[in-house]
Amino acid sequence: MRPDVKETFKGSGAGARPAPSPPAPAALAAKVRTLAPSMTRSMQRVAEAVAGDPAGCAALTVTGLAARTGTSEATVVRTSRLLGYPGYRDLRLALAALAAQQATGRAPAVTADIAVDDALPDVVAKLAQEEQQCLADTAAGLDLTQLEAAVAALAAARRIDVYGIGASNLVGQDLVQKLLRIGLIAHAHSDPHLAVTNAVQMRAGDVAIAITHSGRTTDVIEPLRVAFDHGATTIAITGRPDGDIASYADHILTTSTARESELRPAAMSSRTSQLLVVDCLFVGVAQRTYETAAPALSASYEALAHRHSPRAPNR
Repeated sequence: MRPDVKETFKGSGAGARPAPSPPAPAALAAKVRTLAPSMTRSMQRVAEAVAGDPAGCAALTVTGLAARTGTSEATVVRTSRLLGYPGYRDLRLALAALAAQQATGRAPAVTADIAVDDALPDVVAKLAQEEQQCLADTAAGLDLTQLEAAVAALAAARRIDVYGIGASNLVGQDLVQKLLRIGLIAHAHSDPHLAVTNAVQMRAGDVAIAITHSGRTTDVIEPLRVAFDHGATTIAITGRPDGDIASYADHILTTSTARESELRPAAMSSRTSQLLVVDCLFVGVAQRTYETAAPALSASYEALAHRHSPRAPNR
């Protein structure tokens, strides 16, 4: 285990993970949608109450909210902390701010599940609405302190490894292709055995990225743990910041997700927000390394230009 592990978990010291910023009021509903599946039923009642009626809940004391939701004061406080607020007082202030925003008259987004007998135009409209909401939720809930730290680590990295399985691997490959085009050394690993054997070679100055919506995918957690233990800076892109993956991540970038349904599984709904996060990482790195990134991009375009020749004349 690397020397700075204890300091990282304590939240102090040179190797400490940056303290997460409380979510903005507009991100509260997104946080509830993302974290509700991992909450206890009593915590879900608190989360659903504050997201559904921010104005009413903002007027309640911790005792009042516990009574309204049929829970305990301790449950209210735990829910507040899980949603990213230091305590109930901070959550209450965010609720008041959210209520003020809603009072401006902006209508909430309307979403609906896709039915097996939906007409294709309805499918298109529903998917578009869900994806827009997913992107908005992810952007609102993204911790910019964590993102900035992740960008800085990637920009200075000697080597970058990305781990993902299934749809998450496709997102990882997308990131790696972008990083390669600006001259960084990056690899995407989908084979779990190869991922672990490569992670053994990671050192301080290297960066390992794990992409897992559930935060519990063993084939992704294991190589990240190995990279973490060998001193690499580790980044988790996940929809479950309280999942097992968090134990081995220096920086956590939380993604939101649209509601799952029979015709819209998790692999579809998580991919949209993951792609937004990797695009944010890439653009941030390209900005920091612009003097080398811009010439590298130009060279890659020129190298492929002959493959995009005008259509041949009719013969």
